[in-house]
Amino acid sequence: MTDREVMEFDVVIVGGGPAGLSAACQIMQRAKAEDKEVSVCLVEKGSEIGAHILSGAVVDKKALAELFPDWEAMGAPLHTSVNVDELHWLNSESGSKQLSNWMIPKTLHNDGNYVISLGNLSRWLAEQAEELGVEVFPGFSAAHLAYDENGQVEGIITGDMGLAEDGSQKDGFMQGMLLKAKYTIFSEGCRGHLGKELMERFELDKGKAPQHYGLGIKELWDVPESQSKPGTVIHTAGWPLGKEAGGGGFLYHLENNQVVVGLIVDLNYKNPHLSPYDEFQRYKHHPIISQHLKGAKRVSYGARAIAKGGWSSLPKMSFPGGLIIGCDAGTLNPAKIKGTHTAMKSGMLAAETVFDALQTEMSPAELTHFDDALRHSWLGEELEQARNFVPVMHTLGTFWGGAYNWLDQNLFSGRLPFTFNDMEPDYACLELADAHKAPEYKKPDGLLSFDKLSSVFLSNTNHEEDQPCHLQLKDANIPIQSNLVKFNEPAQRYCPAGVYEVVQVEGESVFQINSQNCIHCKTCDIKDPAQNITWVTPEGSGGPNYPNM
Repeated sequence: MTDREVMEFDVVIVGGGPAGLSAACQIMQRAKAEDKEVSVCLVEKGSEIGAHILSGAVVDKKALAELFPDWEAMGAPLHTSVNVDELHWLNSESGSKQLSNWMIPKTLHNDGNYVISLGNLSRWLAEQAEELGVEVFPGFSAAHLAYDENGQVEGIITGDMGLAEDGSQKDGFMQGMLLKAKYTIFSEGCRGHLGKELMERFELDKGKAPQHYGLGIKELWDVPESQSKPGTVIHTAGWPLGKEAGGGGFLYHLENNQVVVGLIVDLNYKNPHLSPYDEFQRYKHHPIISQHLKGAKRVSYGARAIAKGGWSSLPKMSFPGGLIIGCDAGTLNPAKIKGTHTAMKSGMLAAETVFDALQTEMSPAELTHFDDALRHSWLGEELEQARNFVPVMHTLGTFWGGAYNWLDQNLFSGRLPFTFNDMEPDYACLELADAHKAPEYKKPDGLLSFDKLSSVFLSNTNHEEDQPCHLQLKDANIPIQSNLVKFNEPAQRYCPAGVYEVVQVEGESVFQINSQNCIHCKTCDIKDPAQNITWVTPEGSGGPNYPNM
């Protein structure tokens, strides 16, 4: 095998979402302002910037206004400000109660926020980054970490292109490149596979509460012009999840006669028969939601895990050779149900820290002061004030947990002298199948509810078929011999894309992985009760291709 091609930069950034792009822009802004030469490379595994980006999204513009004070004149795609803001408690499949504003924790109020496509914002940020001199490489997966002789991270290795399923080289094989950097910033999004390796190797989460997650499932609909209400924001709690799981739903009206609808299911649920995908399908039949979708056409579908542990689950974010930021670290503010402004701010703080370090003539040292900089910023203040939001909901449930959070946020601004922690990892919460009843899910009607495969089709997911499977089992026997016996193999249900099936082959149960369906949500890596599934990056540009999700 030939020597690997090497490209050297001052900074390599992994991930083309809001955190990584904000870091790239801020570094180059500083370099331009101080007339310094800095080389920055950003790699993104999606076929283009924004292809793998999925979020609600209602966005707080605070960080954007810091990064680009004239963002409006520059044409940032924030066009629809929130003008209707509602929270409904759904008490049955048809019943509901709208909560008055005074009953809602103030962190959930959306005055001054915008309904946007986060994919389009990421594309716009990439344009700004390139204009500032950042080298942006979409379609290149960061497959492996690169370490120097001292065990310090010295960059990343991009994925090989042209490997067959058995690992052999096909015609046109291209070996991955080594992208070396003085500092590497990881912003892969929730449950990044390299971030996971960094956590383990450098014990970044030692002594912290385990990270907690939700699975967000979302659809984009074209609605008749007469039904379009740009700026309308609706959140819901209660049904269909009820006592089965924490979480809640949302419906937002965008510009251009489009509506996004989605459901977030906390991944600490106990019933192994529960199917987040099917809960979402029946959610759309509730009158509060269905009235907005009459005569509409579904045009896109996607799903993504959300890191929602907050303050108590924040890892140490520095390690020898770089930083981990954004949802890769878990900077989402769960009390606001927002992670874009916090991810961007973490990227901007990382940029300041790295740029300052590059100006010294000393050998690169671990940027341990980054954690203090983040914790003493408005981002750190936000997360600390929201520190009890998730563990209290996990302990008291949605209703009483919501009542506590109203008290904590509205009367004490998150400063009650108590800190609650949920120390049980989400995967450990599943209980035996025999202890639970399987929910009854109706057959999709093809109008509001749909099957998984037709949904995956709308995600524009595509993988090269003849390539090594990126969903790796530590022990191939566990799904059938253990998970099927104990939990009725929950991967069949927690995956929102039909990747995992138990099929019968000559009278034997066989665990089948349809990796081509994978929409990169990372739920399997999180929820598998045996922690037997490891998600690694497939060949570059593989996965979903979201238009404006």
